[in-house]
Amino acid sequence: MQTLCAPPMGSHFVQYLISLPAGKRGEFVADDHTETFYYVMSGIGQFSNGPGTTKALQSGSFGLTPPGKGVSIAAKDDLKLLILRKRFEPTPGIKMFAGVYGEESKVAKQVWGDNPHSLLQTLIPDEFDFDMAMNIFTFDPGHGLPIVETHVMEHGLYFMEGKGMYYLEGQWMEVEKDDFIWMGPFCPQSFYATGPTPARYIYYKNVNREIPV
Repeated sequence: MQTLCAPPMGSHFVQYLISLPAGKRGEFVADDHTETFYYVMSGIGQFSNGPGTTKALQSGSFGLTPPGKGVSIAAKDDLKLLILRKRFEPTPGIKMFAGVYGEESKVAKQVWGDNPHSLLQTLIPDEFDFDMAMNIFTFDPGHGLPIVETHVMEHGLYFMEGKGMYYLEGQWMEVEKDDFIWMGPFCPQSFYATGPTPARYIYYKNVNREIPV
């Protein structure tokens, strides 16, 4: 298990890269406040959240499990998983969400920023029930974010394919497959893809809640 970021480092979530050998099982015990997201980078296995939901896992499978339910994953072949866990932020008038489970291959690629060379997949519904987003961006070489943006959310970004240049608070840096970036809130950021193949990354952000005071 590799810890990519965690609260002692400054983030308000913890993100792991986990390798689970064939025949082994890993789990997070249920508690009343932690939600857990998984994305399968490679391999085959099975997910369950106790007596409720069971799902077959393959490359591109993903899920978000609400507080109060455990997460158990068994590997049939070697599994590589991206895991994110955070404290759910309840808010008056918003009910607790049900679990969300799916396959990336079935999530539509939406043209982003009126640029057909920039595609966005939204894995978690954009609804107020959810206090987090997990999206996948794909950029053809030479394309990317058209502006330097700054916003209130923090990000956990894992680079899945290709190469690119990422701008973070005044500095451009080269990124490639398997690189990870934690971005704090209000960090100026931008990106464009380089290299011969499309660049692709999955990223978290906290959404749909007031700034805590």
